[in-house]
This record gives sequence, C-alpha cells and structure tokens, in this order.
Amino acid sequence: MTEEHRDQEAGKPPVRGSGPVEGVRGNREVPPAELDQVRAERDDYLDRLQRLKAEFDNYRKRAARDQESFVERATERLVKELLPVVDDLERALGAAELHEEAKLEEGVRLVHRALRDTLAKEGLVEIDTMGAFDPHVHEALLSQPSDADEGTVIEVVQKGYRLGDRVLRPARVVVAGPKEVAPRGDRHV
Repeated sequence: MTEEHRDQEAGKPPVRGSGPVEGVRGNREVPPAELDQVRAERDDYLDRLQRLKAEFDNYRKRAARDQESFVERATERLVKELLPVVDDLERALGAAELHEEAKLEEGVRLVHRALRDTLAKEGLVEIDTMGAFDPHVHEALLSQPSDADEGTVIEVVQKGYRLGDRVLRPARVVVAGPKEVAPRGDRHV
C-alpha cells in the first residue's frame, strides 16, 4: 500500500504537488479554451483598472485647477472691493501735501470707515475685550495690580479679530492681577 492510500484510509487529505503548474488547476489539467477565457478576463480587469486610475488622475488634476481658480476669484473680489480704499488714501495723501490738516483728518477717517465696512462685509468681526480674560481670543501681555477683579481685561494694547469662527488675531490685552497690598509700615504708639 502506498503512503497516499494510507493517508486516505486514516482520514487525512491527500498531499498536493509542490506548486502551481501552468495550465493545471488542482489535480486536473485546464483546457486551453478555459485558460484563454481566464486570461481574457484578467486582461479586461487590468484594462478597467488602468482606465479607472487614469480617470482618477484626471479628476485630481481638475479638482486642483478648480480650487486654484476659486482662490484666484476670491482674491480678485476682495482686491476689487479694496480699490476704493486705496483711492481714498491717495486723496488723503494729496490733501496732506497741501497742508490741509482738517481735510487730511477727515480723509483718513473716511478711509478707515470704508476699509472697516469692506472687511465687515467679508465677515471680519472685532473681538470683544470687555470682561474676563479668555485665552481662546485674548493674548495677555502682562498682568498688573488693579482695583478690578483679578483676571479682568483692564487695557487693550492691540485689537483682535475673527473671521467667521476662526480667530485671525487674538486681542493683546493687559489683565488685572491681584490687588496691591499696602506695605505695612511702623505704627506709632
């Protein structure tokens, strides 16, 4: 009795050969027509995969171009809205050359108002600095003894701004520290 027959009688599965052989599936030979069909299927799948990869590469390039175009249009729109502010500044500088201080001051006020309004239309909002210090929107430059409650903003060094929900620049502030305790002096008896 051969070793293969003993294994089968003992309930063990038969041992296969050492590896795949071209045109052989399991223990039977694959007919050439079936092999050609499998190869054609493989080639079809490879072709589909290559087409899908090319489509994805084209999509990625198109999306990058669209995003770049969007950024350019957004920048163009903002710059167009700021051009009148530049014109106002030029008029204010012209008035300064003529030493018309009242006109210069009024010109600068108009430019400031126009710029502030333009930025507000874009969603820019000044950060509120009244009340308690908030580390999410305030940057404490220093703490000073004060009569105000500890942790209260007592001075704004530089205004802060938000654009939507994002803080563009935190407000730089001075915060009230512990109240200053008067030094104990010598008591006269």
